[in-house]
Amino acid sequence: MTHYFLHVRNGQGYTRDEEGQDFADLPAARAKAAESVRSIISEEARAGVIDLRGEIEIADAADVVALVYGFGEAIEILQGKPPQGPAGT
Repeated sequence: MTHYFLHVRNGQGYTRDEEGQDFADLPAARAKAAESVRSIISEEARAGVIDLRGEIEIADAADVVALVYGFGEAIEILQGKPPQGPAGT
């Protein structure tokens, strides 16, 4: 297990993760960052404004940034008309 900190930088400012968490590896910490971003985005959607300019800095135990995960990486946005198909499908 490796200890990582997930620091959040967004329109609300910069929030340091003072405690951090243990993860199996960096991809596991990245998956947690994605989950956290989706939670933030869902709250923003309820308020009517989604700001994808944020990011989560994933830092190791020495607080050295190992990966920056952008909010836009956490979701896929589909726009336009829905696909055409038979009614009821």
